Amino acid sequence: MLSKLKEKIKHNLPVMVIPSIIVLFIVVYLFNRIFIVIHGGEAGVMYYLFFGGTVVDKVYGEGFYLNWPWDTMHRYNVRVQQIPHEFDVLSKNGLKIHLYISIRYYPEYKLLGVLHQKVGPKYADVVVVPEIEQVLRLIIGQMDAEEVYTTGRSIIEKSLNDATEQIAQRFIIVDNVIIKKLSLPEQVEKAIQDKIEEKHIADSHIYKIEKQKKEAERKRIEANMMKEYNETVNSSITDKILKWEGLHVTLELAKSPNSKVVIVGNGKEGFPVIGNFVLNEPDEKTKPLDEKPKIALEEPKENVEKKVEPKKSPGKTKSKK
Repeated sequence: MLSKLKEKIKHNLPVMVIPSIIVLFIVVYLFNRIFIVIHGGEAGVMYYLFFGGTVVDKVYGEGFYLNWPWDTMHRYNVRVQQIPHEFDVLSKNGLKIHLYISIRYYPEYKLLGVLHQKVGPKYADVVVVPEIEQVLRLIIGQMDAEEVYTTGRSIIEKSLNDATEQIAQRFIIVDNVIIKKLSLPEQVEKAIQDKIEEKHIADSHIYKIEKQKKEAERKRIEANMMKEYNETVNSSITDKILKWEGLHVTLELAKSPNSKVVIVGNGKEGFPVIGNFVLNEPDEKTKPLDEKPKIALEEPKENVEKKVEPKKSPGKTKSKK
């Protein structure tokens, strides 16, 4: 029995080898269409050639799948993706502005089959970039170059948020649109910078003037308050209060342990004058510091000792006998 089987195989070997080689070749050639691997961050959309075309109600997640070679599995990147893009737009006054933007987007997972059927794998170039570019052209076309350079960026980004709603209707979520750089012609940019600098200098002068006005107002209010205070104090001071304060000072002075001279009779309603008074002429110890000492001028002793005798006339000289 076994020998008959071996003989049959040897007899039919050429017939079996050729089809096996053909099948193996087909499997190797169509390996990627038969054995499908969906990696992390990807999703698949199935297209059946004989059973209804694109499957829009089912999305194939990550994993391994077997597929008929005549059917196709389309893989999509469902992670957040980024597209750098740059282009020129015209402002309201006809100046050319160069924009550098970055668009972050990702496809809506549950509607991936509809996206494949309606738009296709190149949905970023077909929908995302053209929609964002159109919105930017429309917004900047209604603004002056100076407005775009100063405050336009915030307005543009706010308007781009409205544009993302239109793109969402195409089964795509735009996460953010970032304006990296906004370039104007060099001469226009310099003129705008000079104008902004002059404006800040003018604002600085206005601020200084307002500050001086407020300082003057503060001093005026302070002076009025001091005036009111002095008027209130002057109206409250009477002769009796002054007499009471004088009596209080006199009593405090009388308590001092130093020697005092009391002078009685300082007016009808006055108080005794208590203190140290100098009644005699000041001696040397009590002389003022600025008084110069008197120095007696005396003649030099040489002049006193030497006396000049009067000269005798030669006619009156008597000879001795």
